Amino acid sequence: MASSASGWGWNIAARSLQLAAETYNEENGTDISVQEMGFDNWEQQFQTSVLSGSGGPDFSSVQNFDVAPYADKGGLMDLTDRLEEANIADKVVDGKLSTISLDDSYYAIPWDIGPTGVFYNRSVYEEHDIDPNSISTWDQFIEEGKKLPDGVSMTNLPPQDINLVWRMLFRQLGGQPITESGAININSEKSVRVAQLLNDMSKAGITTQIEFFSAGWFTALQEGTVASVASAVWLDGTLRAELPDTAGNWGVYKLPAFEEGGSRASNRGGSNVAIPTTVSDDAVLERAYDFSLWAMTNPEIQNQILQEYGIFPSLTAAYDADFYDEGQEFYDGQAIFSLFTEVAENIKPYRYSPVTSAIDNTLVTELGNMLNGNKSPEDAIQDAAETVAERTDRELA
Repeated sequence: MASSASGWGWNIAARSLQLAAETYNEENGTDISVQEMGFDNWEQQFQTSVLSGSGGPDFSSVQNFDVAPYADKGGLMDLTDRLEEANIADKVVDGKLSTISLDDSYYAIPWDIGPTGVFYNRSVYEEHDIDPNSISTWDQFIEEGKKLPDGVSMTNLPPQDINLVWRMLFRQLGGQPITESGAININSEKSVRVAQLLNDMSKAGITTQIEFFSAGWFTALQEGTVASVASAVWLDGTLRAELPDTAGNWGVYKLPAFEEGGSRASNRGGSNVAIPTTVSDDAVLERAYDFSLWAMTNPEIQNQILQEYGIFPSLTAAYDADFYDEGQEFYDGQAIFSLFTEVAENIKPYRYSPVTSAIDNTLVTELGNMLNGNKSPEDAIQDAAETVAERTDRELA
């Protein structure tokens, strides 16, 4: 193996890989380096290297939804034999493998997941007599949200990221955006149920529309004018970093179910580590793979990353650490990581594909039409499915 390899990553993903590289380099006398980029810059440069067939890193973090498109373009190395030899399927949560797959082959080493929950403002809930323990269904969530006064919303439906909310809820129901044969399936009954829920929330007057991660969004969370955020475990790191003055005023509960006794688990976000096909030096390839597999399957490293940056591992061996059951001061002593572990083990698989971006873009438009009162949930979903099928030259399920 080569003595060095260089990787790319964005923001805290890069810093997490850098943290892992420090220990790996100390133990192996190697020189693993990781370049930190902004996400948009990473996307542009990585895409350029894949399409040109040259340049780029020896390994890189790659978001869940990007693995299938880049693999489809021939940009990611097929790691199937290597990962099967490493018994990776036995080491990660069941719902993770689908995010590294295309046509029954593996194109990345699984890393983090985004088990979901509802982050809520304790003082707002208490002031308006909302008991999170009494909210087990989305209908109850809506009814409790009606207790809030004008100017305070139970939750937020961001216009340009409404597809991400849809995907989280669709996956909660076990929905699949395409069939096994590749037909567009976002017009399914489960998809209509999700759209109907979003519409019901809007019509009940419990929502606002602020873009995620905008200044207005952070202000709303700081001031309590948005009382709840249905998101994923990684929001913990964002809240700690951006709103430190709110420490002790947050709590988390599982996503409400669509019906009593239904699933309260989903996933939002997550990434993997891939090796581009532009790596031509076999010795460098072997070192890049060795580091990446070691970092992604080392429980101690994964838990250091979680505690430092809030990136939640798919590696189940990591969950045995004592700190998962420890109360977190930022959450008034609640052991939030124990909750997210329970969710992680119940996440349903989700079929990403080369047409994921087309689905996302179309849903932003059509769900926006619905929330603006221009279409019914049924029409918005059917129109989205027909548009995607036409644009991608695929059949409609």
